[in-house]
Amino acid sequence: MKELSKLPAAELEIMMVIWEADTPVNSDYIMEKLRKSWARSTLLNLLTRLGDRGFLRCHKEGRFNIYESLVKQQDYLQKESRHFLKRMHRNSLTSLVASLYDGHSVSKKDLEELKQFIKEAT
Repeated sequence: MKELSKLPAAELEIMMVIWEADTPVNSDYIMEKLRKSWARSTLLNLLTRLGDRGFLRCHKEGRFNIYESLVKQQDYLQKESRHFLKRMHRNSLTSLVASLYDGHSVSKKDLEELKQFIKEAT
């Protein structure tokens, strides 16, 4: 598989819908779940881009195009998380957690869960 590229926000939203479905879906399903006021042509263009980038496979079933993820959600999240940590926090997990805690985005309960995770992982 080629290197995963960073997805623009609209394409990531589409992939989140497909990943959450955990099964191949058609464009009607995606439109319903997105709850956007996009024209169908907008969605179809974005789906084509995702296919060109190697994120989706499209095949015909009757009169419908069916879209299937070629990239696992976990793989994409790991890649993006590593990139974010490197770019924004110079690979310092402590810096990331501190910025979230100082910004009141992480609670003491979250920190306890992180502490337990680290304890179990080591």
